[in-house]
Amino acid sequence: MRDANLHTKGLPFLKMHGLGNDFVVIDARGVENPITPAIAKAIGNRSMGVGFDQLAVISTDSESDAHLIFYNADGSFSAACGNATRCIARLIMTETGQSNLTLRTQRGILACEDAGGGLTRINMGQPIFDWQSIPLAKGVDTLELPIEGAPSAMGMGNPHCTFIVEDAEAVDLVALGTKYETHELYPERTNVEFISLLGADEIRMRIWERGVGVTMASGSGSCASAVTAARRGLTGRKVKVHTDGGVLEIDWCDDGVWMTGPTMLVFSGEFSAQFLSSIDG
Repeated sequence: MRDANLHTKGLPFLKMHGLGNDFVVIDARGVENPITPAIAKAIGNRSMGVGFDQLAVISTDSESDAHLIFYNADGSFSAACGNATRCIARLIMTETGQSNLTLRTQRGILACEDAGGGLTRINMGQPIFDWQSIPLAKGVDTLELPIEGAPSAMGMGNPHCTFIVEDAEAVDLVALGTKYETHELYPERTNVEFISLLGADEIRMRIWERGVGVTMASGSGSCASAVTAARRGLTGRKVKVHTDGGVLEIDWCDDGVWMTGPTMLVFSGEFSAQFLSSIDG
């Protein structure tokens, strides 16, 4: 049962972003998670709440520095959110003075490092290519799916469908993102990326996130895009990914996919008791 006093008192939060990929962060260390899918959806409304691409709840963990739970803007759960993980890693590093720490997500325990210059580096784990684990609805070649445009499929804790196109800027992201998010090959829906080559080991990436829509950046999407570019022979394994919000550096190493980029703490606030009590569910 959630805190019975939740609707009679406020709920503190932080607003953060990584390259414009924005988050509401709830610190629930030492207390019960106060967020339900209905509350997450209400907070995610950019007109009547605060708005976010993902909401992250920080809780205590016996084997890592913290446990993270993610919600999409539609209230659904997300197993991974790379940029939010980087933001929270930076938050805890600033709080504790640590330069290395670990965070538990549904992907497992992820290593996080201070990369210097205000940048934060995390290991997002190994990419998943097995069709059942992504998951896909049936056994197919995940390097080139039987979909027009022959996109690649992979998992980074969440499913991805990555199209290689001549010019990512020219893509109708809303129309195609909506279409392929719910493609029958993806039983749990999918994130949809469109990438084009900019130069040696540099790609442009635009993304439609499942349960959210168009976002300015995506950590797991950047990882999926860089790994796909390397698998398809367009780049090496260390790639700069240019998103709408800026550049992430992705390094596909033997121990996993490392992601490096900036974070930003924008403001702190408190959801009022009146707002919380207006939410059904």
